[in-house]
Amino acid sequence: MLKHVLEYIEFPEDIRKLGIEQLPQLCKELRDFIIDESSRNPGHFGASLGTVELTIALHYALNTPYDRIVWDVGHQAYGHKIVTGRKQQFHTNRKFGGISGFPNPQESIYDSFVAGHSSTSISAALGMAIAAQRTGETDRQIVAVIGDGSMTGGMAFEALNHAGFANANILVILNDNNMAIDANVGALNQYLMDITTSKAYNKLKDDVWNFLGKLSKFGPNTQTLAQKIENGIKAIVLKESNLFESLKFRYFGPIDGHDVFHLVRTIQDLKEIKGPKILHIKTQKGKGFKPAEESQTQWHAPRKFNKETGIMVDLPDASLAPPKFQDVFGETLLELAHKDTRIVGVTPAMGSGCSMNILMEAMPERAFDVGIAEQHAVTLSAGMAIDGLIPFCNIYSSFIQRAYDQVIHDVALQHLPVIFCLDRGGLVGADGATHHGVFDIAFMRTIPGMIVTSPLHEHDLRNLMYTAYKSGKPFVIRYPRGNGVKVDWKNTMEVYEIGRSEKIREGNSIAILSFGPLGNVALEAAERVAQTTGNQTAIYNMKFAKPLDIECIKKICKTYSTIITIEDGVVQGGFGSAVLEQTELYDFKGSVLRLGIPDAFIPHGTQEELYAFCKLDSGSIERLLISEFEKLHMC
Repeated sequence: MLKHVLEYIEFPEDIRKLGIEQLPQLCKELRDFIIDESSRNPGHFGASLGTVELTIALHYALNTPYDRIVWDVGHQAYGHKIVTGRKQQFHTNRKFGGISGFPNPQESIYDSFVAGHSSTSISAALGMAIAAQRTGETDRQIVAVIGDGSMTGGMAFEALNHAGFANANILVILNDNNMAIDANVGALNQYLMDITTSKAYNKLKDDVWNFLGKLSKFGPNTQTLAQKIENGIKAIVLKESNLFESLKFRYFGPIDGHDVFHLVRTIQDLKEIKGPKILHIKTQKGKGFKPAEESQTQWHAPRKFNKETGIMVDLPDASLAPPKFQDVFGETLLELAHKDTRIVGVTPAMGSGCSMNILMEAMPERAFDVGIAEQHAVTLSAGMAIDGLIPFCNIYSSFIQRAYDQVIHDVALQHLPVIFCLDRGGLVGADGATHHGVFDIAFMRTIPGMIVTSPLHEHDLRNLMYTAYKSGKPFVIRYPRGNGVKVDWKNTMEVYEIGRSEKIREGNSIAILSFGPLGNVALEAAERVAQTTGNQTAIYNMKFAKPLDIECIKKICKTYSTIITIEDGVVQGGFGSAVLEQTELYDFKGSVLRLGIPDAFIPHGTQEELYAFCKLDSGSIERLLISEFEKLHMC
């Protein structure tokens, strides 16, 4: 037997050369490899530790990449990436120029589908299964691995409903670890718990498994008989019909997702059974690393850590750092909730991620975690608003894209006072293109009646929340991931005049109109230009992309030769485009330069690297200002 099995594994065909008795050793080494690499190069940690045995069993039992594995919520797939040709590059995971933290077909033939957002795997796998039917590739196995909370998403149920009707040859593996980032919620979670904890059912299932699995191989009549026996046993034991079998799926499980032998045998048996099937496995998020097992939310995506002690390192001194925007949101929401009993909070499974947990812990009856279901979160908020509540609906910027129709149809069309607090606006960093929140300004400002805002700093965020609460209108507040600037944000809240901007720096000839926190970067650049050249740049904190401060823009057009807009959203159709539309109306004779995210999907890296890549860092803005002043013969 090889002393170090993983050393000889580069691709799945190497796994299939092993004897099945060597797989537990490979699983241990793969788990140790993930722990070792993640301790030095942080990423999504706990979910991939929980899928080590499943990863090895799938590649051992299937003929990948001809057989397809579609990973839902791609941060379960670190082990998959390591054994599919990227072991030597894994130290570059999520780094600028390195491999992606999520599956990506452009990166590897073994990655069947991009998986940055959740609940998409069954739909994608069903499409592949139908394509295989059309091309006559009836031996091709299509597997969707869904878990880490993804089954709570409505799209997963839509796909299950169609897959059962289509009768396609698809295997759905439900990786049930009872967790997303926070603990799973809802009736489905309770249903899975009831199945898992049914002593009578679990006693019978192992006894009948081998018989039914083998019996189904001998033809349509015996397969039908086997299915009737199996359904009957489950119905009697559970005293109700099985949810998945009601959707025309054959249901198997639950089985231990950390028993690699059982997983291999089960997947091999299920390959012989045609039609839609679901295998329910129970796993532990963070499996094999005790701190991650005991504190699964904290270890979902930890910082660097000591793998021997489990102590996280490089933790900043919270007393010295400016507050995170999300924490300013969470604390301000709680303060407002104390003032008005109509205020409620809604989040789609991001309680800790967006600091809605502050309200959840203080007033659990007024905070609603709806699971990974952004569309439902928006329309639920609309239903609350139409009967007098004031919902603060907190969703990551890139996730609100999934509920755009609901924002238009269910909120804006009815003029309902839902307050959308969009966390992670702008470039988020290592999660990359699937998570950058760069489209929201452009698509929100096109909606009639929608107010679209972004804070320069923490105090702005607090005041904008208060303004939104008092407005009685559909309202968007979008703010970035990470910390703000050191300001006294806990002073008295004030209501901003909607659509009114603020001049924050005097200047001549050149005016920067900033929307959001990049105004702080512009201030830094302008100060350096003033020190080195003596030229002063005027800066306006616009606050509102919709409605714009029209009177302010009129004055700017009369006063300055060059207007520069800056935003951390896409240039096309964004805040800068809104300003440009107005300057054209006023026959502005000078130049308008729009700074923002270019017309491209931005890769992963640190936020600092990516803003520099998009020329939105202070150095790039400084050079631009010097160049523009030179054009005006002022340097």
